[in-house]
Amino acid sequence: MNGLLQFEPLYQERVWGGQAMAEALGRTLPGTKPIGEAWEIVDRPEAQSVIKGGKHAGQTLREVINARPTEVMGPGWSKTRAFPILVKWLDCHERLSLQVHPPAVIAPQLKGEPKTEMWFIADTHPGAGLLVGLKKGVTREQFENALRENALEPLVHRFNVAEGDSILVRSGQIHAIDAGNLILEIQQNSDTTYRVYDWGRLGLDGKPRQLHVKESLASIKWDDFEPAPVRAAPTGGVLAECAEFRIRRVVLDAGETLHFAAGEQPRILSVITGELDLAGKATKAYRNLARGENALLPYAGEFTFKAAAASLVLVTENFTGQVD
Repeated sequence: MNGLLQFEPLYQERVWGGQAMAEALGRTLPGTKPIGEAWEIVDRPEAQSVIKGGKHAGQTLREVINARPTEVMGPGWSKTRAFPILVKWLDCHERLSLQVHPPAVIAPQLKGEPKTEMWFIADTHPGAGLLVGLKKGVTREQFENALRENALEPLVHRFNVAEGDSILVRSGQIHAIDAGNLILEIQQNSDTTYRVYDWGRLGLDGKPRQLHVKESLASIKWDDFEPAPVRAAPTGGVLAECAEFRIRRVVLDAGETLHFAAGEQPRILSVITGELDLAGKATKAYRNLARGENALLPYAGEFTFKAAAASLVLVTENFTGQVD
């Protein structure tokens, strides 16, 4: 398998979602209900990405990995092992709940999965921000008292964001996303979220959403104070590096190329702005990559992209555990 893989998005209705992906990304959304998430690349029992275009069109990500594990993921990859990354677009029309994902050391005890994630701000409203980590010096006792009094917000570290900012949010970090943010989220393959506080909001069924206070308190890292975002820049660089993945920002002028050799590692390419042409493959089977699109570049493939316009691209790599 030496061709890139693109997938049909799986749209998820969320009480805090909206319709921003239609305008910002030029997508046709299902109906008029609030769409909070578009799962772009996913390999889970309850959700499977389906390939669009090319000779593998209609197959799931799980099916192609099962049939060609080495070609897709590299030598030694078990065909039964899930793809380790989940890529999402988030339309945060309203503020998300204050939440946490369990660290790996305690996730099994809670029957959950750890989730470290990176948020890239693709679009944002003036004054919007992120809440990540605790304010310096906040203790568990102070947090629990504030929770009982419905006064948690002053204890959580909040900062304003601009288009192009990003932050790595590790398992165990308390966090929330303000209203007015359109975010590309690249994360571990996990769907465990513990809500500790939901701002008094009602769910889509008109009832308060379930909280997971006990699990949240067991998961929060109580010495995690005021993590700093990576601010937007006109140059390339590493945005996030952790045991689970590395994410690079690549800035291309119109006409510049981006090359990936075969046999290195699988990668994910995410186009934030601009458009990329796949050199030599610009056919109906291989659509050019426009703003908002994500593609999986299999291990066995060699790829050269040419920027059709000034472009900002994210490259996700080092997620197989087999590279430096």
